[in-house]
Amino acid sequence: MSEVHEVDVVVLGAGPAGEVIAGRLGQHDIRVAVVEDRLVGGECSFWACMPSKALLRPAQALAEARRVPGAREAIAGDLDVAAALERRTEVVHGWDDAAQLPWLEERGVLLFRGHGHLAGERVVHVGDVELRARRAVVVAVGTAPTIPPIEGLADADPWTNRDATQVRDVPGSLVVLGGGPVGSELAQAFATLGADVTLLERESHLLGRDEPFAAALVQEGLERDGVKVLLDVVAERVERGTDGRVTVTTSTHGVVEADEILVAAGRRPLTDDLGLEQVGLGDRAGDAIEVGDDLRVAGHDWLFVVGDANGKALLTHEGKYQARAAADQILGHADARIREDRGPAPRVTFTEPQVAAVGHTLDSAIAAGLRVRAVDVGTESTAGASFHGKGAGGTSRIVVDEDRRVIVGATFVGPDVAEWVHAATIAVVAEVPLDTLWHATPAFPTRSEIWLKFLEAYGL
Repeated sequence: MSEVHEVDVVVLGAGPAGEVIAGRLGQHDIRVAVVEDRLVGGECSFWACMPSKALLRPAQALAEARRVPGAREAIAGDLDVAAALERRTEVVHGWDDAAQLPWLEERGVLLFRGHGHLAGERVVHVGDVELRARRAVVVAVGTAPTIPPIEGLADADPWTNRDATQVRDVPGSLVVLGGGPVGSELAQAFATLGADVTLLERESHLLGRDEPFAAALVQEGLERDGVKVLLDVVAERVERGTDGRVTVTTSTHGVVEADEILVAAGRRPLTDDLGLEQVGLGDRAGDAIEVGDDLRVAGHDWLFVVGDANGKALLTHEGKYQARAAADQILGHADARIREDRGPAPRVTFTEPQVAAVGHTLDSAIAAGLRVRAVDVGTESTAGASFHGKGAGGTSRIVVDEDRRVIVGATFVGPDVAEWVHAATIAVVAEVPLDTLWHATPAFPTRSEIWLKFLEAYGL
């Protein structure tokens, strides 16, 4: 090694989870080195959450304006695609992470560019640099898109979310494989930007982990924007012709043709070539690394795994939550453990309509052995909803544990409901009794009065 650096903690990965743990430790005068072979800020900042929402937002803002009398009459012309793409580029700072670096520098965090791998206990190699950690090594490497083993797919040079969110020109047509949050969001984004989009989903409905009514409403929204949604479809073969166009042979709908193909069929942990075998963990390439509620690897009390790489919840905010807990563990707070009894984490699909949910669906609660009751109300049933325009629609649901009279799940479907989910998260995590929630009076006229509607529909 040409250089040797001794620090307190080495963090592999500078995505959201890696940044949070490095910053939290740095604020407590812990010497931290972060290793990153791409951009500081990670997938969410540059190729996923942020740019995809920037691509979706123009059409959503325009749709709301068209629902509101007075604003509707002021609209002239169509969505400006070039301006929308330029705004996307601004949001990701032109795929330059320079703006992220001062945050690390202010906390005394060292940054090493390159691929890091374990070379022994508390030892990480990055090229010709050896990093020695006095306290801990943290794996925060995230995930990458999965390319399913469909005949010809890999050879057809398919798009992943990275290609889609960096697009400079909108293709004339696009076929999307996968109807989860990523596939649904990007299908709608490209449809609103002018592409002819076909979405192929192998299951009988979109958004497999959400309430069936949410999936149905999102499908209606996609189709309203021109997306052709095909369910119960298996892609059997993919080919890219000499003219550059893609053909997808399906199990039930013949051949689907498009200019480009986007794969949104899951993700795999970036656990390849981490040197795990050097510390007795064997080859974990592409597999999650199991940890306990203290985020440590069993038998390796110096090795932590946070975020997507441990497979607990592939969500940016969950990775940041885990990073805070792991940082506090390293700082000596043994009780700083994540709570794994909270039920499914809060999640949002930013389509139009949006789906914001936390905790159980009705089906998952029943499967968990709970005696539950679903309470449904119209998302636009409050006075405040009228200000978001006529005909916004949507359904919202709470799932109540009847034995304890607490909410164990909530789902909101409608325009701009993402901000609603945190109130529901507090109710679920804190196990607030319904009789106590009755005293939490929402302001009038806000859409938060949805909580009054829930309690009234329940019978309180």
